[in-house]
Amino acid sequence: MHATPAFIQSRDNALLKELRRLSQDSSAYRKQGRVWLEGDHLCSAALARGQKPAIAVFSESFWPQALAEYARAATKNVVIADVLWSDISALESPAPMGFVLPLPEAEGLDGRMPTVVLDRLQDAGNVGSILRSASAFGFTQVAALKGTAALWSGKVLRAGMGAHFALRLVEGLAPADIDRLEVPLLATSSHEGDFLHRAALPWPCGWIMGHEGQGVSPALQQRARRHIRIAQPGGEESLNVGAAAAICLHASAAARDSAG
Repeated sequence: MHATPAFIQSRDNALLKELRRLSQDSSAYRKQGRVWLEGDHLCSAALARGQKPAIAVFSESFWPQALAEYARAATKNVVIADVLWSDISALESPAPMGFVLPLPEAEGLDGRMPTVVLDRLQDAGNVGSILRSASAFGFTQVAALKGTAALWSGKVLRAGMGAHFALRLVEGLAPADIDRLEVPLLATSSHEGDFLHRAALPWPCGWIMGHEGQGVSPALQQRARRHIRIAQPGGEESLNVGAAAAICLHASAAARDSAG
């Protein structure tokens, strides 16, 4: 049996206002201690990773379908009138459902984990894509420096497509905090260092991915054991950081498998 849902039909409802802030303010999760997941794909990915939402939220027209698929996913179900649903969503084409999850408790860096360091990356799509690549290629920790797009914002969550729930995420760090990492650090570069396809890559390790326009900061370059660049025979000046991260993390995974 599923719990009888609560129906919301007023724009003045307190929960509706909180959901709107969670959805549309990229940093609201820090104040509320809760995360908003929107859309059946992201919600299903969270369930597959063993997440238990505190609240499952559905549009009124979607509720009959949700009864069969998601009604037992959360301890509390909320159904919102269709005319109010667009007030919540930050999407041009709003999805008809979402989950509210408790924000995972903040954890410190684990010095021995294979790690991706994000150095002030601005684009939420890049950040989410890198989280997904990290999870896919066996990197279990992401360390985000201050100035990086908020890791639990809606845009990053959607781009990550569920990878958040397979990773240890630590954000708001200063360069000095990276000294806690015991694994060798590799800094990406567009113009110096060893070519990736010729480099003997250590495992575990930490890859530093730099700001989209400025690259890796001098403070983190100094902390890197090696600098690595990707051969680009086509002649482009540089790669998108999300693409570069996928290439580098895959190379580490391939080197680890070959060594094993």
